Order: sequence, then C-alpha cells, then structure tokens
Amino acid sequence: MKSHRVNAKRSQLLLPAILVAAILTSLFVAGCTGDTDKSVNEGLPDGLYAKIETTRGEILALLDFEKAPMTVANFVGLSEGSIPFKNKDSKFFYDGLSFHRVIKDRMILSGCPAGNGTGGPGYVLPDEINPSLTHSSPGILSMASAGPNTNGSQFLVTLVALPELDGKNTVFGHVISGMDVLASIAEGDILKKITIIRRGPKAQNYIINPDMLNNLVRATVQKSRGQQSTDIVLDIAKRWPDLATTQSGLRYKILREGRGTEKPRMGTPVTVHYKGMLMDNTVFDSSYDRGEPATFSVGQLIKGWNEALMDMRRNEKRLLVIPPELGYGSAGAGKEIPPNAWLVFEVELVSF
Repeated sequence: MKSHRVNAKRSQLLLPAILVAAILTSLFVAGCTGDTDKSVNEGLPDGLYAKIETTRGEILALLDFEKAPMTVANFVGLSEGSIPFKNKDSKFFYDGLSFHRVIKDRMILSGCPAGNGTGGPGYVLPDEINPSLTHSSPGILSMASAGPNTNGSQFLVTLVALPELDGKNTVFGHVISGMDVLASIAEGDILKKITIIRRGPKAQNYIINPDMLNNLVRATVQKSRGQQSTDIVLDIAKRWPDLATTQSGLRYKILREGRGTEKPRMGTPVTVHYKGMLMDNTVFDSSYDRGEPATFSVGQLIKGWNEALMDMRRNEKRLLVIPPELGYGSAGAGKEIPPNAWLVFEVELVSF
C-alpha cells in the first residue's frame, strides 16, 4: 500500500529513538536566546512563536507547545542552540540552511544540514501525533521524516491542506503571518534565522535543555506504547471476542480438543505444527509451509508458548494471541518481528 508520509531521505546518521537519551546526555550546548524585541512582541497574545527570517521575508508561526511538547522542544532547542546536535558547526542549527525542496502547490521543506534531504541533527525522535493537530490548511508546520519514528530537524510547511499526511507526519505549529512570503519561497532560498518569541507565563517558563527533552522523549514513547496497546486490545476483542485470557495475559481459543489427560511439563520435548503471524496477518514463520512439524523442548521457547503447551493435550490445536511481554518484548526478533509486537499463532500439539 502506498504511503503518504513525507520523507526525509534516510541517512546513516539517523539513530534509533531509544538512543536519544544517550546522545543528549553525552553532549551539552548551553544557551537560550528568547526574543526580547518589544516591537516584535507587541500585540501578540500569549503563546510560543517562531519568527522565521528568510531571503524572501519573514514568516511568523505559532508553536503548539502544549499539544506537541516534545516536537516543539526539539525545534526550539535546535533554533536556540540549547540542545546538542551534530552535522553543523554553528551554535544555532537552522541558521543559514536552505529550503532544499519545494513541491509546487503542496509544501516547502527545510532543516537539512546536508541540503539534499539526507541530513539531520545526529539523532532521531519518535512521532508525536495529536489527533487535534491536522494538515487542514496552508501554513501548517509538520515534521518531515524517513518513516515512522525517524524525526530529526527537517520540517515542512504546507501550501495547501494535505489531509493525507494526518496520522503520519507530526504537526507542531501553524503560520499566523507571512503567508505571502511562504508562497514565494523557491528551492534554494535561505532560512537566515529562527527567533523564538515567548509571550505569557507558560511560554516564558518553556526553557529547553537536554534533560527536559529527554524526559519529553520518554513520556512520548510511553504514551505511544500505551495507546498502541489499547488499540490492539480493542482490535483483538473485535476479531476474536471469545478468547480466554490467563492470569499472565495470554489469550487463547481451543480450535480442536486434544486426546487424553496428559500434558507436557517443563523440559518435555514436543512436536508441533504452527503458523506465526503479526497483528496485520503477516506470516513470519510456518511449519505448515515447510511441510513438516518442528520439535522443541518446553522451557526453551517464548513465555507464551511455554505456558500454552503445558496446558495442551495431544492433538490439541489452539489459537494464541501473545502480548509482547510473553513474546519477544522490546528486543523483537530479527527483521520479521519488530519490538513490542503482539503475536498470533496457530499451534497444534502433534506429539510429546
């Protein structure tokens, strides 16, 4: 299926989001340059703003720091030089970068130190999708990335409404003045400087440092995992409403009753037929496809399998829905099973 996510080309400089904390604490860049020009601030309501100076003129954007706190913190920190970054020598990351790509009647893109869509700040951040922030009009500020959870420094500004980006690219602000300047920007024009303007107590207290960004990254990851887990549980209940659930969280349904009363114990060699799938029905392993069952010892398998097998009888067949903590957890398994994946198995206990 074709993805509508706006891509920043992948680079070897991009790192897993789990490493963000290590990166941000291994370096430190001090400083904060909130705008103090009263003529600029005059008349603005309370809020956090970004004055974007370009070779075509100025654009003023309101940043959604309460709805997208991590993404805005990253943008502000890079703008003010208050968080560490790589791949650029100056203190202020965005100053002097180009608008490296302009897609006519759709968007402009900037924030790439390489100038070609492959660069970033030396780390990546997770997505921070807020359903109330959408690409519903011209002038929306949104992150450009190379795929899920690969945000860095590159951002886009829409020239028209682009609802196909909703849920894929992280929105973090919108233009409130300078739309004529935005519309005039051509590929290769320069982003001369970004000045952050703070109005009101909340914005005045919004001072970015590495520890703050680290904490926001952790909170965003935890929230995302919690929401994903909730969505998956609801999907499971809809697809398999008659599953039984054990105390550990293993879900199962008996598809075929077994024979006898004997059940395997820990350490018992078992011969099984099985098919393993992700929640989107992608098959990652199948003994049926290989044409012969597999033999394992109970206790040498993932926890969900061990628990299920010790409750099964000969010739019994079950559907298993295994949560990440009973499967491969945050590590995943190779390219086939991503981190924190729920797993679906059809398991047939042939003999033991």
